[in-house]
Amino acid sequence: MLNFDTLKTAPRLLAQAELEPVQGTRFQPTGFPDLGAAVYTLPDGTDMLLVESAQSMANRLETACWNEAKKDVVTCLQGMPYVVVLRDGQVLTNSMLESHRLNSPYILESADKSFFNALKKEVGVMEKGPVNLQLLAQTLLKYDPSSLLHGIFLAKSDLAGGRLRLPRSLSSFIEAVNIRVAASGGVKKDEVNPQGDAKKGFGHVPFARDEYVAERITAYFNLDLMQVRAFGLGDAAERFLISLALFKIQRFLETGLRLRTACDLQVKGRLAVKRPEQFAVPSAAELEAALPGLIQAVVKEGLFAHPAITQVNYKD
Repeated sequence: MLNFDTLKTAPRLLAQAELEPVQGTRFQPTGFPDLGAAVYTLPDGTDMLLVESAQSMANRLETACWNEAKKDVVTCLQGMPYVVVLRDGQVLTNSMLESHRLNSPYILESADKSFFNALKKEVGVMEKGPVNLQLLAQTLLKYDPSSLLHGIFLAKSDLAGGRLRLPRSLSSFIEAVNIRVAASGGVKKDEVNPQGDAKKGFGHVPFARDEYVAERITAYFNLDLMQVRAFGLGDAAERFLISLALFKIQRFLETGLRLRTACDLQVKGRLAVKRPEQFAVPSAAELEAALPGLIQAVVKEGLFAHPAITQVNYKD
């Protein structure tokens, strides 16, 4: 039995894990258009690097719950609702893998309006007046509870005037401290036509490459417990959401740290809780064992869609 008593009055759960490259010392950070690596300097002169952004980490935490081989959620999350999109009878995508969750165009812009109309019916009372965030949370819990952790913006004028949004309850990022550039390079070789037109893919093409080394790499996790409680979903749903968030963190640290070809990391030590200090995050195995029962507890309260997986037939 998971014990969350120490979290009942805590505003946040803050945790972090020290990381290191699986092999060697170099790693490749995320890159941004027209910016490249996100390098910055602290007021004391320390050179810093954003290895993985909050946006990317939100999606990686979702992917940690997905079994790509079986095209379904991992076994312990069976029965948790989400929306799957079909095209010509074949699975196209789903709300857990879409960057914009239920706001995906494959879900809300399809010619098949069955789910859109169901969603509109659920939130229709908010067309005028203030947004009822608890009603929104109940609706998201019903169709895609992971959205309550990931955050969502239903940017459709037909859905309460495009005002339905929730910030992330679970956020994360990875930073590196006291970084230095590890410059290298290479050549794309063409032994057949070394002088060929590079714009067409021919010829020898030399290139520069910047990787980084760092004194320390840290993954940070922030679970907004006040927001989870404010959803007003009841004890069973609250315990499920907290457990789901912790499972995402632990499973990501176990299976999701190959961020890129040249950024393959591993945990150095263990996940450390900074607030509340007396709380210890259960292991992935403990959470995996508890989640089926927690899902069934929410099912018994009638808070999940039935069937759990809602299908949308995508039509252009």
